[in-house]
Amino acid sequence: MQTSVKKIAIFRALQLGDMLCSVPAFRALRTAFPEAHISLLGLPWAASFVERFHHYIDEFIHFPGYPGLPEQPIIPAQIPPFLTAMQEREFDLVLQMQGNGSVVNPMVALLGGRYTAGYWRREDGCPDAGLFLEYPESVSEVERHLLLMEYLDIPRQGTQLEFPITAKDMDEFNQLCLPLEAQEYLCVHPGSRGSWRQWPPHMFAAMADEFAEKGWKIILTGTKDERPLTEEVAGLMKHKSINTAGLTTLGSLGVLIKNARALLSNCTGVSHMAAAFETPSVVISMDGEPGRWAPLNKQLHYTIDWTSEPDYEIVLRQGMRLLEAT
Repeated sequence: MQTSVKKIAIFRALQLGDMLCSVPAFRALRTAFPEAHISLLGLPWAASFVERFHHYIDEFIHFPGYPGLPEQPIIPAQIPPFLTAMQEREFDLVLQMQGNGSVVNPMVALLGGRYTAGYWRREDGCPDAGLFLEYPESVSEVERHLLLMEYLDIPRQGTQLEFPITAKDMDEFNQLCLPLEAQEYLCVHPGSRGSWRQWPPHMFAAMADEFAEKGWKIILTGTKDERPLTEEVAGLMKHKSINTAGLTTLGSLGVLIKNARALLSNCTGVSHMAAAFETPSVVISMDGEPGRWAPLNKQLHYTIDWTSEPDYEIVLRQGMRLLEAT
C-alpha cells in the first residue's frame, strides 16, 4: 500500500489536547509517506494547528460537522457538498482517527478513499479487518494512535509530544511586556472546556498561595471566556498574581508555558503543551480518565485522579516535590 499512497486524509475534528496527543502518530505517518500530500479534516480552529505542524500536514480542510458529533453546530446543507468535494479528491488513504467509529465510520466511508482505515467496535462490526483496528481501551491517547499506525505497518517514531514555537509566537509574547524571567514563575490554569472538569477555584487559589509563599511569581492563564474564572482565583488568593487570561494567543501561551518553572492545571490542552516542552506539571483529572490523558513522563508530570483521591494535601505534596526535584 505504501508505494501507491500519494494523497492521505486524516479525519480528527477535535480540540487542542486531542490533536497534540496525535502528533506522534502524525510524525510516524509523515516518516512513512514523506512525499504524500496529507490533509487534515478538522474543526475551524485546527487551521492554525496545521500551520504550526506544516512539517507533518500539508493542508487543512474544514469539516462542517455531522449528526452525533458534539464538537460544533451542524449545518445539514453543508454536509452533502462536503462529501462530494472529498470524493472528488480521490484520496488514496482516509484515516479515521476521531474515535471508536460508532458514529463516524459510515460517514468516513462516504469520503470515497481507495483505502479507509481506523478504529471499530465489536458491537458495530468491522468495516475492513485488514485496515481497521479494534478500538484499544485502557491505553493512553498517545499510545492508541501509535497502535493504529503499527497495525498499518507504519513504524513509530517516538512518543514525545511537540509544540513548535515560531517567531510570530515570540513577537506576540514580547508584546505582552510581562515582568517575568524564565524559570522564576509558575503558570496556574484553572479553566477547561467543561465546568465539571474544573478543580474548584478556591483550591487553585490555595495552591497558588503555597507556591507564592516559596517565592514564585504566579501567572494565571486562560482564554477570554475563562477570564471571570481566573479573576475569581486571583480574588481568592492572599498573594498577588498576574492574570493573562484573554490576553495571550495560543502561541504566546506556549512561550509562557515553555519558560515556566511548572504548570498547575486541570486535565486540558495546556497539560499536553507542558508535556511537549518538558515543563514540570501537576494535573488534576476530574473526569476519571487519567490513564488516557495523563502525560507519559511520570518523573516530570504528576496527574491526580480527583474522582478517586480527592485529597488537596496530595496535590500540594506532589507540586512541591516537582519543584524540588527538577
